[in-house]
Amino acid sequence: MFTTIEQFINCWENASQSAVKIFESLTDESLSQEITLGYRSLGRIAWHIVQTVPEMMGRTGLQVSGLSEGKEVPTDAKTILESYKKVSKDLSEKIKKEWTDETLRVEDDMYGEQWPRAKTCLCLIEHQLHHLGQMTVLMRQAHLSVPGICGPSKEEWQHFGMEPPTI
Repeated sequence: MFTTIEQFINCWENASQSAVKIFESLTDESLSQEITLGYRSLGRIAWHIVQTVPEMMGRTGLQVSGLSEGKEVPTDAKTILESYKKVSKDLSEKIKKEWTDETLRVEDDMYGEQWPRAKTCLCLIEHQLHHLGQMTVLMRQAHLSVPGICGPSKEEWQHFGMEPPTI
């Protein structure tokens, strides 16, 4: 877990850059891609990531500008991208302004459990990375190029003049 605000901000901003790369690769047409009928679509997962930032952090009392959970999934990828950029930036700014290193030890009711805010911050990042991974599978099914988020994607190896690993 994080022990300083600076640690969280550095990690959050790196994670946010990865999310932006994924969101920038989406197309309006790809938003309806599902793994199979009845599961979350690519657009719904992306929108869930956007909405989770203000929802989860709101449980700590931090008011991040965002959208209500009931709002429908946008039909255009640009709205999702711009909404994510807004909530991500607002989270960084609010944490820097309103929290201190000591704030990370404060506990809040988080889904029926008591979590220190440091754990909430870590869970927010892990939650986002989990869903970004899901999105990359759906992006491949939608025939989109997938950007690397934790190292190069298959498509990116050629930029290094290398063949993608076989394993």
